[in-house]
Amino acid sequence: VQLVESGGGLVQPGGSLRLSCVVSGYFFSLLDMGWYRQTPGNQRELVARVLSTGRTSYADSVKGRFTISRDNAKSTVHLQMNSLEPEDTAVYYCHCRRHPSESGSWGQGTQVTVSS
Repeated sequence: VQLVESGGGLVQPGGSLRLSCVVSGYFFSLLDMGWYRQTPGNQRELVARVLSTGRTSYADSVKGRFTISRDNAKSTVHLQMNSLEPEDTAVYYCHCRRHPSESGSWGQGTQVTVSS
């Protein structure tokens, strides 16, 4: 399975960004998809997840600001990030898994920087 992220960049506090992740090499509609983020010296943390069923979940820190969605026809998962804060600055990684017990696969990461 291959994952390719896009959409990161520099944005001012309060701004928005939309991350995208295109998946190839497996039946996308069967995959659970997630977005994680990592800052230097810290572990990678789960930001949002959308299951193959369509059910979504979010980290408390992003609830009400971020929205994860999937487009099965385009094998793509998006993360819409609104009201961005400096604390959202991180490398964001796309992740997929076939079932919860699997370690899954990762994208290469995309940098998001929130700064004035």
